[in-house]
Amino acid sequence: MPKLTKALPKYRRHASGQAVVTIGGRDFYLGKHGSKASKEKYSQVLAEWLASDRPASLTSPTEITVTEVCAAFLRYAGKHYVKRGRVTSEVAGYKVLFRVLKELYGGTRAAQFGPKQMKAVRAKMLDADASRPYINKQMVRLRHLMKWAAAEEMIPVDVYQRLSVVPGIRKGEAREVPAVAPVDDSVVDATLPFLRPVVAAMIQFERLTGARPDEVCRMRPCDIDRSGDIWRYVPESHKTEHHGRGRIIFIGPKAQEVLRPYLFGDDLPCFRSPRSPKGLNTRSYRERIHSGVRRANATRGRSQQLPEWNPNQLRHSAATEIRAKFGLEAAQVALGHSRADVTQVYAERDQRLAVEVARQVG
Repeated sequence: MPKLTKALPKYRRHASGQAVVTIGGRDFYLGKHGSKASKEKYSQVLAEWLASDRPASLTSPTEITVTEVCAAFLRYAGKHYVKRGRVTSEVAGYKVLFRVLKELYGGTRAAQFGPKQMKAVRAKMLDADASRPYINKQMVRLRHLMKWAAAEEMIPVDVYQRLSVVPGIRKGEAREVPAVAPVDDSVVDATLPFLRPVVAAMIQFERLTGARPDEVCRMRPCDIDRSGDIWRYVPESHKTEHHGRGRIIFIGPKAQEVLRPYLFGDDLPCFRSPRSPKGLNTRSYRERIHSGVRRANATRGRSQQLPEWNPNQLRHSAATEIRAKFGLEAAQVALGHSRADVTQVYAERDQRLAVEVARQVG
């Protein structure tokens, strides 16, 4: 039987310097810790809680500040944006946004946040020379923040609705990010001799299959079906899984030969070495390539220097080759660029086409 307690929720100090009390799993911010106003607010919240069966009604949506909304969302995000037991990079994106929000409007009541304030946040990012895609992505996050807060009854619904009228930044209004270009085979081939065997194998496998760098880094023998002449690698997790899309990477004869020496340790990454017993992540994979380019350039004349390149360029190289040989549709299905509205029949046809691509290319 659980132990009964009559203890009241405690008045305590939050890391932000505010006083806070937690009731029913939700934090109520009271103002500056130790101030007379915060203690009066604490007494008011307790009195309303003791008299009410609905803790959500304790704080009026008109009183909650932008900082409080951000803090509450981060607690939610730490549990929601999790993949394979780790918080995803999406949370980091929100934290960067929240630093700007708090700087400009931290003490502003969230109910008063509207299109003008959103444009001011956007202008702050423009002044910092952020790229157009990045700023537009942060504005999507801002709208999602307010949509979540409205669903939690922290702010009025019309706060989110007002933000929906603000358009995204168009081309020409902010810095553009150069498109990822394929890397020439000659550049890759010139780099390979200056890399450790495991990194060279990862590059060759990625170039032959069009897999994403993180899919190459995380691939385990237990994820690979080797029962047919064309092997099938089903990543444990992939970029578009939250859209309900499956992902299969088809491994042809050439890629199989590259992979065979690394098919040990069933539930550990294939591409690992004594120096990297747990395998590489995408960052260390990229850094190994950059180091190889530098070593290669140390042996070459000034006019023969190799450009620095990244592993995601290999995927674009594979897409270019497959499209040239088999057409756009083949490139889409082989690299996992399926549309959200494809039927099951179309998906099955895609797999047959992707198998044929793997047989001839990879």
